[in-house]
Amino acid sequence: MPAESNQWPELDWAKWEPTAFTLHMWTQIVGKVRLALSPMQAHWWNVPLYVSARGLSTSAMQTAHEMLDIEFDFVSHDLHFRQSTGASLCIPLRPQTVADFYREFQQCLALLGVDVHIHPMPVEIQDPIRFDLDTVHRSYDPEYAHRFWRVLVNVDQIFQDFSSGFIGKISPVHFFWGSFDLAVTRFSGKRAPERTGADSITREAYSHEVISAGFWPGNGGYGEAAIYCYAAPSPAGLADSKIEPATAYFDAKLGEFLLKYNDVRTQPSPEKALRAFLDSTYATAADKAGWDRAALERH
Repeated sequence: MPAESNQWPELDWAKWEPTAFTLHMWTQIVGKVRLALSPMQAHWWNVPLYVSARGLSTSAMQTAHEMLDIEFDFVSHDLHFRQSTGASLCIPLRPQTVADFYREFQQCLALLGVDVHIHPMPVEIQDPIRFDLDTVHRSYDPEYAHRFWRVLVNVDQIFQDFSSGFIGKISPVHFFWGSFDLAVTRFSGKRAPERTGADSITREAYSHEVISAGFWPGNGGYGEAAIYCYAAPSPAGLADSKIEPATAYFDAKLGEFLLKYNDVRTQPSPEKALRAFLDSTYATAADKAGWDRAALERH
């Protein structure tokens, strides 16, 4: 387990919502480049970003003749472009519109000789505005951007440790820029029933039985940072399950187990509280869904 620490900062959604919305759009711009430059993988594993030692990174991507990575640095507050040629550029992260950020971003790609085209419309949000026309989202609070990254670092470490006990098919711990959350997903190995009315994205993401855990920072209408766990398809009886810690609960409207981030960070050991939530919700969902846990878990 990661060493216990007091590095679990307050992340009040009301205080950083404008910054979060702007960052969401910026990460979508960067993430769409990763989507365009990466070969398709199962369940869209070619699209997320990854928690890095300083922020969020695309990891290395293949361009025409070289490798490129792009990283949000929430320590120095820059967006870094690094090429295998040794060339590098950066954009300072500061209050500016999504449209201005998008223009600077495209200029950097052009200077590096990277020819990539992305669809400029955001996804997975209500009332999307094209990146090149978005003058609404323009906030950047460096303190809260740094806090957000510190939480991601802590949660990522515990998710990594949690993942080590599963020997079945499991996703990397990755940050989905569409939904703006950090997630890790376990698979039973069985195909899932076709979802009625599913689009191509959902159909691919939920083609097999899954139990997924994640962290969202307050977006999506919930209005508060929280850790979640859900099973898809969802087995009967989850709502009546007893899980840990005592502050965790099943949200019938969302169909997910939830543990509010504020209830994690204020525990004597946030690490133990979060790990207890992950272990108990997975075990409950796996048992009720009839997963072959003896074959899927490390003993």
